[in-house]
Amino acid sequence: MSLSPNRIMIIDDHPLFRKGAADLVQMEAALEFVGEAASGEEGLALAKSVHPDLILLDLNMKGMDGLATLKALRAEGCEARIIMLTVSDDEADVVRALQAGADGYLLKDMEPEDLMRELHRAGQGHIVLSDTVSQLIALSLREDRTPHSMDEADLTAREREILQLIAKGMSNKLIGRELDIAEGTVKVHVKHILRKLSLHSRVEAAVWAVEHLS
Repeated sequence: MSLSPNRIMIIDDHPLFRKGAADLVQMEAALEFVGEAASGEEGLALAKSVHPDLILLDLNMKGMDGLATLKALRAEGCEARIIMLTVSDDEADVVRALQAGADGYLLKDMEPEDLMRELHRAGQGHIVLSDTVSQLIALSLREDRTPHSMDEADLTAREREILQLIAKGMSNKLIGRELDIAEGTVKVHVKHILRKLSLHSRVEAAVWAVEHLS
């Protein structure tokens, strides 16, 4: 039995980019293109209507920008995986987006085949980051007050186990299935992990784990 394709929509104020991205998505059997929006406001309405699995969201849009749109989507309970797709590799933009609930941050200068590969990974529940973005986050973590070792972090055995799965890009739902525990229980553990690591998002935790877990 084949899996249903991931339903994907695009929010971007550049018509040519929307068309190009939509054309790419429509060539992929594992992705189903369900709509496009030219502004944050349109995107909010569209997401309520089509219930996508994935949302590609531009950061720098006129009027309601991508960050405000992201926060509004999450505030309204949108459970879709939201991937920022932008030209900005500014560290502050990356951190703000991830802290606001983005599930990935990709740059528009990616090769089309690389973009499609990352969208497939996002659809499978993985966190997706452009290489440049991963480096920015790693540098940011080195400059803040996060623990510099596992001993400093003082994580429990279960928290370490969950952190290892976060580092693999797994969502709370997938972690719950892997460990045979409720998704709500995973959320509580993740909250404790972030507090102990002085981090704001699971993406930051994933990068920290890759650097500190052997």
